Amino acid sequence: MSVTPVTQVKKQPRPVEYDVADDEKVYTIRRPSSARKYQQPIEQDAIDGLGGQQVPGIPRRRASGGLKTGNGVAPKTTAAPLTEKLQSQKRFPLMAVLLGMGVAIVLVVGLSVVGSWWRVYQDDLQYGRPRTFQFDAVVGHGDSPSNPTHFILINLKRHVEIIELPGGDGAHARIYLGPTLFGDGQDLTSVTGEVRDVNGDGKPDLIVHIQDQTLVFINDGTEFRPLQAGDHVHL
Repeated sequence: MSVTPVTQVKKQPRPVEYDVADDEKVYTIRRPSSARKYQQPIEQDAIDGLGGQQVPGIPRRRASGGLKTGNGVAPKTTAAPLTEKLQSQKRFPLMAVLLGMGVAIVLVVGLSVVGSWWRVYQDDLQYGRPRTFQFDAVVGHGDSPSNPTHFILINLKRHVEIIELPGGDGAHARIYLGPTLFGDGQDLTSVTGEVRDVNGDGKPDLIVHIQDQTLVFINDGTEFRPLQAGDHVHL
């Protein structure tokens, strides 16, 4: 029996793989000092020497800066929205001012209308239509405290009339004509009156109030007469 000789195969040495972890160039050894020393990033040549492998944890150097223009002017795509934004900010205050003015005008007109209506409503309750005012007083025209003279002041279609009933007796009624009122809404003007001695003769005189106007009728002992030149009165 023949024995076949065993041929010994010589093993080829395995290529040494490069381990990045064994390269001391990649790491920075902390020195016993309070100051840190930073290693410059690995250049492209060093990376090529490692077989083109990217070292983990160490980013490649990037190109600095973004898009720039040679003349320093911002691109139109950026300047256009900025211009529109500025124009919008300029328009907004103008619209706000106009809106505020409109609201203020509406409020003023509304308050004026409401105030005028309320004043007319109050006069309707107090003086009625036509506007009428009445009071009693002792003026010495056949009257007495128990039978005072009754006065009726009326605005009848803008004509002011004063009716006197001496001692409350309508049979001896007297009518004194006042002024005629002109203007829109003057038929709703209220007329009031009082008696007071204004010339110092001891007899109460008749005073008529029409808005800011005052009329005086002098008491001559039997009736009232309009104020004449030469009469000295103290209101």
